[in-house]
Amino acid sequence: MRTFFISILTMVAALTGHAQELKSLTLEDLNFGGTNYHNMVPKTRYTTWWGDELVHLDTDDCFVVNKTTAKERKLFTLSELNKWSSMMLRHLYDISFPETRKPLVWLNDGKQRMLFNWKHKEVLWKGDVSMEKGAEVQDFNTVSKALAYVKDHQLHVVDTHGNDHQVTTDGSRELVYGQSVHRNEFGITGGLFWSNDGTRLAFYRMDQSMVSDYPQVNIPELDWKPAKGESRIATFEPDKYPMAGETSHKVTVGIYDLTTGKVTYLATGDPTDRYFTNISWGPDNQTLYMFELNRDQNDCRLMSYDTTTGKPIAEIYHETDAKYVEPLHPITFLPWDKSKFVLWSQRDGYMHLYLYNKVGEVRQLTKGPWVVMKLLGFDAKHKRIFIESNTCNPIQKNIFAVDTETSKQTLLDVNGQGWHTGSLSESGLYLVDNYQTPDIPRNIAIVNTKNGEAISYFKAPNPWQGYTVPGYECGTIKAADGTTDLYYRMVKPLNFDPNKKYPTIVYVYGGPHAHNVDARWHYCSRGWEAFMAEKGYLLFILDNRGSEHRGKDFEQVTFRRLGEEEMKDQMEGVKFLKSLPYVDADKLGIHGWSFGGFMTINLMTTYPDVFKVGVAGGPVVDWKWYEVMYGERYMDTPQANPEGYATCSLLPKAKNLKGKLEIIIGFNDPVVVPQHAFSFLKACIAAGTQPDFFVYPGEPHNMRGHQSVHLHERISQYFFDYLK
Repeated sequence: MRTFFISILTMVAALTGHAQELKSLTLEDLNFGGTNYHNMVPKTRYTTWWGDELVHLDTDDCFVVNKTTAKERKLFTLSELNKWSSMMLRHLYDISFPETRKPLVWLNDGKQRMLFNWKHKEVLWKGDVSMEKGAEVQDFNTVSKALAYVKDHQLHVVDTHGNDHQVTTDGSRELVYGQSVHRNEFGITGGLFWSNDGTRLAFYRMDQSMVSDYPQVNIPELDWKPAKGESRIATFEPDKYPMAGETSHKVTVGIYDLTTGKVTYLATGDPTDRYFTNISWGPDNQTLYMFELNRDQNDCRLMSYDTTTGKPIAEIYHETDAKYVEPLHPITFLPWDKSKFVLWSQRDGYMHLYLYNKVGEVRQLTKGPWVVMKLLGFDAKHKRIFIESNTCNPIQKNIFAVDTETSKQTLLDVNGQGWHTGSLSESGLYLVDNYQTPDIPRNIAIVNTKNGEAISYFKAPNPWQGYTVPGYECGTIKAADGTTDLYYRMVKPLNFDPNKKYPTIVYVYGGPHAHNVDARWHYCSRGWEAFMAEKGYLLFILDNRGSEHRGKDFEQVTFRRLGEEEMKDQMEGVKFLKSLPYVDADKLGIHGWSFGGFMTINLMTTYPDVFKVGVAGGPVVDWKWYEVMYGERYMDTPQANPEGYATCSLLPKAKNLKGKLEIIIGFNDPVVVPQHAFSFLKACIAAGTQPDFFVYPGEPHNMRGHQSVHLHERISQYFFDYLK
């Protein structure tokens, strides 16, 4: 018996010693600006396709991966490429392989761009890229080897021989060429669009001379010393910012022909109060396709244009909606039938794919109470398309092959669970499946799409091994409508004891085109949540109606009344929290950024007796001060919806503030301009309420670099001080 007790004590001591060895998670570990953050995220392997050959890219080496055994064969090294090509590459992550079965690779070391044959150690083409220095935007076409760039407001094209052609001469701050327009809405991420063969360039031209300036002020850096005679005063650096209901910019689309040097503008008609988006080239490299949307965003048309004359050819598709239509994806032509293309729409209630030709609809390709999230590519031989969708579960993303003739879907990823991101080979016969589940940091598999066989290629170790880790849970509650399931994530305090009561923080976003809860590692939890859980707080995150990937009715329920239905759903979450014996209902906090900042203030002032502490970052305060494209889509104009704007404004609610509220902004925020926060402070002063306020000079909508750690230290300390 004595020996037995000694053994037990020895085991307890060993376990205790092991527990004492575990390290606590810090913000330097968990925040993306932290000094140790890069070691705390799941590792991955970077791959690309060389036709149907899978290539593993690393810092110093490049490997070809055997797709049936996952064994690797070294192709070349960084030092070899630099020696053979006389380049000064620092890593191999950005190289690409343009032609199947040919030993060709594109290289770019920042000084020159090169097409290189590594087998013969031969330079096939090279061009100077020094003109990119100082360029605002640039886009290189690997087929024609032509570079388009914008510098000093002017659009230039450098041809394959290195000749620089200045396409425009009247560019300015008010007349913008080749850059993203419409405030990056409607899926727009740039303003330069090469034809498939690289002989023609479509570009945006945005006249914003009629748009009001928002008076941003730039404060000099701490170590800045003015030159002799130069003012020390902060400088005026205004942004062109069209607010809801006000005059917006005018956009046209130009075509530059490299063979003739001629510029032709599309004859779209008067561009006033119209949006042009999702530009794509036809297989003939002469026809351009574009979605055109009215300012009310409820009437959308797909148009085709002859880029030689600029004249319209046809209206191919027309969609209207009582609330709004939001085109987000360009059409994609089938590789085996150039007369047909894939079109995205959520006209049946969910985002799905449709097959069209130049006359009209052929058939609906996908259908059901789920959404297509990405089109990965095609298998021309078997006439299949590959998609990512949440068919299996609303919080999952899985990979399917879709037969274009029968619409039959085949699940291709390895487990039908979690969150999968695919990369397809040129033929579509092979797939890299990079995935996470709530319990798996990252796995990568190689899938044969013809027979579905998969092999394991990479398994990331748990980067949090050796650290104390809180508990993660996921579940559903009913929305305020009593029928819709809403998904939540809960992060429980370290060493959770169900018999204790814990202060609880609701983290919220709640707006369109975003979600917080999905089936990735730890249910997609943010690092800050783990940090707060280690400090004894329970975290609760709920995706309310109005957020993404749940269908049109789910998203559009907030139309003309942003914040109302969202708050009702969040309060159902609060009701659920209050039903839990381990939640201290007298110590509820709330935190969010951007739309989440709006929700934070809204909930604290609409339900002032519920939330004791809140931190609102970059908050929208009144939607009439937000930009035209986003604001009017969800709220209409202030002129058309004055009651909705008045109801959703936070200014009249300033008088209701009871709890401790801190507002934090970037002083130079071009997205949610500082006028929002300053106006709310002014309303609080008039009402006699007392929020706290902190600002990051020189920072935009989100804090950059290590300032993000400082930000989260401040957010955390506010809860430490007042929610205890």
